[in-house]
Amino acid sequence: MIKRLVVIGNGMAGIKCVEEILRLEPDRFQITIFGAEPRPGYNRVLLSKMLQEESSFNHIVTHNWDWYEENGVKLQAGERVCRIDVVTGMVETESGMQEPYDILILATGSLPFIPSISGVRKEGVIAFRDVDDCETMARYAKTYRRATVIGGGLLGLEAAQGLLNLGMETDVVHNAQFLMNRQLDRTAAVLLQRRLEQQGMRFHLAKDTVRIIGRNRVQGLMFTDGNRLETDLVVLAVGIRPHIGLAQDSGLKVNRAIVVDDYMRTSIAGIYAVGECAEHRGISYGLVAPLYEQAKVLAKVICDHETAPYEGTVPYAQLKVAGIHVFSAGDIREEGNEIAIVEYNGMQEIYKKVMMRAGAITGAILFGDTAESTSLLGMVQRGAPVTELISQDNSKNKAEDAAEALPEGETVCACNGVSKGDILRAIATDKLKTVEEVKIRTKASSSCGGCRPLVAALVKNGLSRVTVSEPVVATTIQEVVPVCGCTFYDHDSLKIAMVDKVCRTPEEVISRLGWTRQQGCELCRPAVLYYLESLGLRERSATEQLSAGVVIRPTAPYEGETGPVSLSFANLNAERQGSVGTAPMDQTFGGVIWLRERLAAVWGSLSLPSPVEVAVSPGSEYPGGVLVHDMGISRSPAGWEVYAGGHAEHPVRQGLLLGLEENPEEVVLMVVTCLQIYRHSARYGEKMWEWIERTGILALRENVLDAALRNELTGSLRSDMLTG
Repeated sequence: MIKRLVVIGNGMAGIKCVEEILRLEPDRFQITIFGAEPRPGYNRVLLSKMLQEESSFNHIVTHNWDWYEENGVKLQAGERVCRIDVVTGMVETESGMQEPYDILILATGSLPFIPSISGVRKEGVIAFRDVDDCETMARYAKTYRRATVIGGGLLGLEAAQGLLNLGMETDVVHNAQFLMNRQLDRTAAVLLQRRLEQQGMRFHLAKDTVRIIGRNRVQGLMFTDGNRLETDLVVLAVGIRPHIGLAQDSGLKVNRAIVVDDYMRTSIAGIYAVGECAEHRGISYGLVAPLYEQAKVLAKVICDHETAPYEGTVPYAQLKVAGIHVFSAGDIREEGNEIAIVEYNGMQEIYKKVMMRAGAITGAILFGDTAESTSLLGMVQRGAPVTELISQDNSKNKAEDAAEALPEGETVCACNGVSKGDILRAIATDKLKTVEEVKIRTKASSSCGGCRPLVAALVKNGLSRVTVSEPVVATTIQEVVPVCGCTFYDHDSLKIAMVDKVCRTPEEVISRLGWTRQQGCELCRPAVLYYLESLGLRERSATEQLSAGVVIRPTAPYEGETGPVSLSFANLNAERQGSVGTAPMDQTFGGVIWLRERLAAVWGSLSLPSPVEVAVSPGSEYPGGVLVHDMGISRSPAGWEVYAGGHAEHPVRQGLLLGLEENPEEVVLMVVTCLQIYRHSARYGEKMWEWIERTGILALRENVLDAALRNELTGSLRSDMLTG
């Protein structure tokens, strides 16, 4: 006898459960789904993409109308269930429709949390939860100019980005000190805020809204500190609450959500709950991955298949808006944890932090480059030993590196529970060649899209013929050398900690970072002063000497001219008359003088990790040690050659070619870009040749020749400095 299965909720959890049941026992049940929305199943995770006009509704549909018909599933779309008769086994909708059941699954999801703010019911105040909300926001954008999102979490930032893309001036109000405070630390949040501000978003942090101003519709917000913010639209994105009213009225045990056991059973036999409306071991999840894990367990339970219990899910979050990639997993709090690894590249805005407890990995944060997210998530979920962290080869693509190291049984797509082995078998069996083909075949990367780089790496590397049975285990962990005896921080972790703890003075660094000496010492104090300035945490006073700055030495000296960077030239005219008297001034020594003056004007007053000398030569007749200076510039028939990393003393190092530029203006920009990168990424006291040997000339050359990065680092020099 075929049993009648009714599912209340056509969202991602309910549909996933039905999908798994059909896979296990396609003919066992007569399935009816009730959905409150008049639509087929769609991916709610991709709503922000729809709002950002990257996708239409058709692009986020996961199960079209034909799917229900082809699988014999009766979908009652636009029918909201208002009553469950647990005695007779019957559900009833608001329109009066009734449907009997033998087994009932509650997948009612959640509702947006509406804070108790005066005026929250005014016209122009909406939530961001479904397709209707997206359409409302798009409609408002055609009439109004200013929008404000209350909530600086994952959902709020996605809504704000969508509003920006709709052409609205967008403010974000958040009651915490920094964005995504539950998933990020202050360092990652500051990087995120900076990137979003560059795109036009404005932030009001540590602000509590007490009133929404306006007579008939919203006109602004009032905060507890008395300040106001004018706006035409308010979007509430401060959280969700499980939709439990129906279950509560039916006599099921509820707490914050519908209480379930490890097999998703409620307090009444024959009724199950899954997804955001379910509370398992005191936790109600609002993420896709745990919902899908619950759905798989429940499908096996209903089909009488043996299954392991659902034991909970490690929380993780991914943000992907406007090219910004952020990932967080597990317990990232410093309380009760220790920092296992922290890496920070200020120029490329890449940040990685891994937490541990008793030698086991407990949490991770990635900003800018999230290729390692899948492997790190697996480590967090397993509580892997910290020795499992792999020292990656910087010359390789991180996604490819992570794909090679990932065990075959490890999950690649946490949202859909697709392992590396599943993908490899699909690639080999079906001869798949693109990410889209893998997505269609396995559903990997079809939800949040966070695993797409890893899926692409599996396809690109041809890993269908490779089996990785065990993770690569590092035999040693690189020793951390402290800045000095006053602290356990090395130079790299010190910079991160100063940003994270918002230190603006040496005294704050000493007190907040646990210095062992009250005043520091001659090693750490200048380093602290330098990092405070170079990281933009404070400005240097005129009396503070942080480094020797830049010394620019043209190879033909000329007496009588000095500047803020100790320039010295001598016998320029004599040299010119003796060797190159017929050459035009602007092609030889004139170019040297111009370069020297421009570099002095641009860089002379700024500090560097270690003194830098720049040699400028008008040609091969005046080599002047161009190749044994920190930076060397030499005129050649093809233009100006720029070298970096030379050193004249022991150990002698020959400068390496950075690039060739025809115009002196571009030479200045190239040199300044190199110095900016050196200034932000080198350790205090680290000579340029030491820095280049540590980080690699190829990476430096790639960054210096990157036109977009060069423009970003040199700011307005092209229009302001180079016209002087």
